[in-house]
Amino acid sequence: MKIIKNAKVYSPEYIGKKDILITGNTISQIADLISLNSTTVEHEVIDIDGRTLIPGLIDQHVHVTGGGGEGGFSSRIAPIGANKLALGGVTTVLGLLGTDGTTRNVADLFGHTNRLCESGLTAFMLTGSYEYPTVTLTGSVKQDIIFIDRIIGVKTAISDHRASFMTYAELANLASISRTAGMISGKAGIVTIHMGDGDDKLNMIYEVLKKTSIPIKHFVPTHLNRNSELMAESVKYGKMGGYLDYSAVPLKEEVKDITAGTAVKYALENKVSEDLITMSSDGNGSWSTYDEAGKLKKIGSSNPQDLFAELRHLVINKVISIETALKAVTSNPARVIGLYPKKGTIMEQSDADMIIIDSDFNVESVIAKGRFLVKEGIFNPAKPIQNY
Repeated sequence: MKIIKNAKVYSPEYIGKKDILITGNTISQIADLISLNSTTVEHEVIDIDGRTLIPGLIDQHVHVTGGGGEGGFSSRIAPIGANKLALGGVTTVLGLLGTDGTTRNVADLFGHTNRLCESGLTAFMLTGSYEYPTVTLTGSVKQDIIFIDRIIGVKTAISDHRASFMTYAELANLASISRTAGMISGKAGIVTIHMGDGDDKLNMIYEVLKKTSIPIKHFVPTHLNRNSELMAESVKYGKMGGYLDYSAVPLKEEVKDITAGTAVKYALENKVSEDLITMSSDGNGSWSTYDEAGKLKKIGSSNPQDLFAELRHLVINKVISIETALKAVTSNPARVIGLYPKKGTIMEQSDADMIIIDSDFNVESVIAKGRFLVKEGIFNPAKPIQNY
């Protein structure tokens, strides 16, 4: 058992200064004062002296096997380490593939997803990639979602020169399969949709929604801050009740995407519900720029710690309220991937995933499933990394 004392708690809503009792990997009690008899009940007391406590971040878009490869094999990005995620405050991660579903595959993604779980994180994954017909583990999207515990949905891409240019009917069929498989297995059954620079924008999703009865919650378009036109289109989609995912892009001159924080503020100013807005890192994936002829100009990798950096920017610069900013990286993505309230919140009976924040709003320590995964800036994996 652990008692965290004197914590200024955001759940993500501010609930005041509280003590929190952790039993195993679960939050057992939240109260103004918790005291146990140390002679009869073995427990650890962590007094954080009024520092801020927030839920662990949920990053629903991470290339855990590594992204890249669009500049040849030398541009492939290495698999991600659990330390990079944990040190950025991430306690739950959703792994996925990108452009390459051939030299990278769903089986390898499954292995790396479980590696992150053994390190102390909570990790899930999507089957599929940009490719259609969809790459899978079992030979079927439906069977992947139903039978593989870590798989909660499928990935695809539209409006992008690297996509497979699937038809409306193919996207509708993919979404129907994912939804049905999710219903059978008790999972979210989402379709995460990589959005490119294409002029079609979200039109194919609109067509599926118009011509079928598939609920909008199953479609999760991402990278919606890729350009101003797509960002504006995202507001229309959000007002229809759809989830909006904005990428915490690196602040580099060659990366022309709009920052996630700017997009979040824009959506809120245009009356999109704060409960529908999420941010993710695209961590360990590649950012790339192309000339007018479609030739690759430059490629680099995205840092998963940009997600916390974007959150910090929103909070310390008072762009939006801390509660609204936290929702975008905690409770909202937890709902998207079907894990709320087990994840994404600090409440009784939720998983004990939380971040102790220092006075400058930096990550000080991270508790994941009830244990310190990061303590005072030092990564402490649940299972030591083997070096052969």
